[in-house]
Amino acid sequence: MVEPTYRTCEILAQLAILATGTRITYCGEENVPRCGGAVVTINHTGYVDFLPAALAMRRRGRRLRFMIKAEMQQVKVVNFLINHTGTIPVDRGAGAGAYAAAVQRLREGELVGVYPEATISRSFELKEFKTGAARMAMEADVPIVPVIVWGAQRVWTKDHPRKIGRDNVPITVQVGAPLRAADDIAGTDATLRESMTALLHRVQENYPHPAGAYWVPRRLGGGAPTRAEAAQIEADEAAAKAAQRPAP
Repeated sequence: MVEPTYRTCEILAQLAILATGTRITYCGEENVPRCGGAVVTINHTGYVDFLPAALAMRRRGRRLRFMIKAEMQQVKVVNFLINHTGTIPVDRGAGAGAYAAAVQRLREGELVGVYPEATISRSFELKEFKTGAARMAMEADVPIVPVIVWGAQRVWTKDHPRKIGRDNVPITVQVGAPLRAADDIAGTDATLRESMTALLHRVQENYPHPAGAYWVPRRLGGGAPTRAEAAQIEADEAAAKAAQRPAP
């Protein structure tokens, strides 16, 4: 299928990688099915981790249809891209339509990209998973392909300035073996989390982590918040937003 907008985005992404000197290492890409639908689950550490994940799919001749929060449609350029790249907008207050659209895409043989953590992990550890990925895979009868992107949080993540320059940041993309969803959603979710945790730790073993660096998990001697501290930050943010809403 000819998709000029998606192809243009792929070319621009590759040019951006070259311009910034970013070094992406791809591992396990043979686990991406050559054809047929699959839910691609990606860990979420920053605002650009979607890019290395999509490029990994491209190396297998596939294109990734991301699910993105519907608020991004308010940005004209982003809305144009959503409408021309097969991206699936998700209204968090009423996500049934997006869920149905994603299942349909899977049944049509597409790869649908999902962040099971839903939001960026400030601790850079895996947060609790939402069950959407497991449910979609079960309903569409397609595999789940776990993916870990590591290093992209150094480029742009929450609470820290962007590093858009020639910083030669190394990024690793590790693709795991496909998993089959079971009727037990909780069991599937647990298996997926176990797989992604093992992949994350494998990638981290071969990646240099300077002591105290903000993008390094506390578990590895870094300065990132612990999972408990990150959860408290999120709770405080949610409370602040709730306090700003007008009274009914």
